[in-house]
Amino acid sequence: MKTSSLPLFVDIESDLQSMLDWTRFATTQMNQADLYFGHGTENAWDEAVVLVSHCLALPSDLAQKTSDALFQSRLTSVEKAHIYELLEQRIASREPLPYLTNQAWFCGLPFYTDQRVLIPRSPIAELIQDKFGAWLSTPPQLIMDLCTGGGCIAIAMAYAFPDAQVDALDISEDALAVANENIMAHGLEERVFAIQSDVYSGVKGQKYDLIVANPPYVDAEDMSDLPQEFLHEPALALAAGEDGLDIVERILHQATDHLTPQGWLFVEVGNSLVHMAQRFPGLEVEWVEFTNGGDGVFAIQYETIHAYFQKR
Repeated sequence: MKTSSLPLFVDIESDLQSMLDWTRFATTQMNQADLYFGHGTENAWDEAVVLVSHCLALPSDLAQKTSDALFQSRLTSVEKAHIYELLEQRIASREPLPYLTNQAWFCGLPFYTDQRVLIPRSPIAELIQDKFGAWLSTPPQLIMDLCTGGGCIAIAMAYAFPDAQVDALDISEDALAVANENIMAHGLEERVFAIQSDVYSGVKGQKYDLIVANPPYVDAEDMSDLPQEFLHEPALALAAGEDGLDIVERILHQATDHLTPQGWLFVEVGNSLVHMAQRFPGLEVEWVEFTNGGDGVFAIQYETIHAYFQKR
């Protein structure tokens, strides 16, 4: 592990007294270390708030929403040491903070996470919170979360649609172990089922009202330029060929075998959206416009997919 280049703890402990002191200090140190943010936070201040709050066993949203009184609270030597150690580890390893804390948030829900799965950060969260209102006229009864990873999307959809069954598919046994841990933590063993599957291989003959897929979609060029933080995530969940659409091709080609006639498919392709027209010329997909930021997610209905592949 590389050294973090932080000032020695003994030299700063007496100078940094309050939660605000340590949050400001952590922000400065992370900025100076040129860390990458994008695994639950977007800047050094927000990440420092999460880091300090975790060490103090406080909800990070409490620190972000509360008055200045909390930030002015004085810390014990033990609390200071805990913050210092976690900050040092974050800077030295460049490991994403959720892996160091083993906690991530998605759709306002807490999830266990580690290096077996991607850290949840999909804009699909907004669709789930809106219950796919622009597309679904009736609540889905059977839902598939394809490439589920740690199960965050599947579990969030189970909360959004309390009468639905959700099948959470992934090729990785390691990822499914994390998904099962999260399913049990949320008490959803009776409605969310983790299934090992290479795309659709584990659910032959089953048809779904809604399929949501967040597959590997990083193209070769982007894989070669990823910040160091991303290298801690499983490459299996990121890389998808030269244009990033190898898995998406399989998802689309076989989708009508697993969608009901009125069913919808939502697929996240990220930056690989620039390759969609070349890989699928003439395919009419609806690109989702997000209020809260993000792009690279398309929606497509059964009939459109069926008609397109009938012509190819």
